[in-house]
Amino acid sequence: MTIVNLEPRAKKTKSKKNKAVVDEKAPLIPKTLEADSSGFDDFNGASFSGAVFNLSTTIIGAGIMGLPACVKKLGMIPGLLSIILIALLTEKSIGFMIRISRAGSLSSYATLVGDTFGKFGKALVQICVIVNNIGMLIIYMIIIGDVISGTSSGGVHHSGLLEGWFGVYWWTGRTFVLLVITLCVFAPLSCFKRIDSLRYTSALSFGLAVVFLVIAVGISIFKIVIGGIGMPRLFPIITDVSSVFELFTVTPVVVTAYLCHFNVHPIDNELEDSSQIRGVVRASLALCASVYLLTSFFGFLLFGEGTLDDVLANFDTDLGIPFGSVLNDAVRATYAAHLMLVFPVVFYAVRINLDGLLFPSSRPLVLDNLRFAMITVALIVFSFWGANFIPSIWDIFQFTGATAAACLAFIFPAAIILKDRYNIATNRDKILSVFMIVLAVFANVVAIYSDALALIKTSLSSMGVIS
Repeated sequence: MTIVNLEPRAKKTKSKKNKAVVDEKAPLIPKTLEADSSGFDDFNGASFSGAVFNLSTTIIGAGIMGLPACVKKLGMIPGLLSIILIALLTEKSIGFMIRISRAGSLSSYATLVGDTFGKFGKALVQICVIVNNIGMLIIYMIIIGDVISGTSSGGVHHSGLLEGWFGVYWWTGRTFVLLVITLCVFAPLSCFKRIDSLRYTSALSFGLAVVFLVIAVGISIFKIVIGGIGMPRLFPIITDVSSVFELFTVTPVVVTAYLCHFNVHPIDNELEDSSQIRGVVRASLALCASVYLLTSFFGFLLFGEGTLDDVLANFDTDLGIPFGSVLNDAVRATYAAHLMLVFPVVFYAVRINLDGLLFPSSRPLVLDNLRFAMITVALIVFSFWGANFIPSIWDIFQFTGATAAACLAFIFPAAIILKDRYNIATNRDKILSVFMIVLAVFANVVAIYSDALALIKTSLSSMGVIS
């Protein structure tokens, strides 16, 4: 999300007919279009619906599966309220970004922070996007591998879809399955140079997430009717100070679930009517918050205290209803397909930021096919390698959520408002910005401390040092 030409761009007009948008790195009006039109094509601008689907797909990734566990830890009422609160704060933080970007004619998140804090601030944003998004890409691959090929945990093997359907063969193994998916799905979809080109796959991806939700709601309602579900716990269980601190471990997961800031500028740049970006953000957040609330409510209602950190794993057990195994497979298959289509949307921002960090003075990435291909291949290979050698997704969630995600979602936008380079922030904006920074720093420091303490206790217990 960097731009080679940092000169202020011309003011956007409401109509962008026949504009040539190819890459968030490229100037919105290419100065060399007549001399070298390679890589550009006629583009009338992205539609409102296409932008909503792309931003919604950026938001709904793997984080949705961790939200029922967050509600379990906080209790039903505080858990659902936390999901609403983070959605509102996310809308405000993105609003800060849009307002400052308009004032300074800035076309990317990195140049936005760089305009306020200089080249080091710009580089820091790029590093955060790279760290966070590569972590997410690896998570997607791990989950897809677990669902399709199976996984082993604590000496127990959980069969994947292919193993359950066909048995254990070399072609149902994790490495082979991920290789085929990488070559046939990830690689082709990652080669698009405009994010709007992914609008149809994003719409399908969002639809698949809704299918998962509909199945979960249907199962819950059926079990309520037959009396198979009890009253869920409404509030957290607090026994001592450490249990209070442990509640903050949900913050990185919820923050990561709403993180989409790195794709706001690329989507805005391609909109036919740039004044629609606020509506796009609000519509996307409203859709995703609704899906999150329903998934969290019915997920915790359905599995109760047995809700796992990754609720998808709960659908590997006997649901106690007719056609339970079929519904289990349907849930896992639709969500795996959903993640396959989320992958290229998140990948888009990684490639642009990595290129901007490594080659800040080079010509736009879209005009250099060799550099474009090399960065794309390198990132896909690295993600594939990570998915085969990193065993736990929860560790990645906690690390990226408590560091890069918190910075991208709240700390950077709030810091820009506090610096107020263009004198457009109100006192209310600055008070809210201070609240965002304090909340992000405190909650994530406590979360890291609690996770580290739990990890140490687990290690000592496994060695027999403590019982």
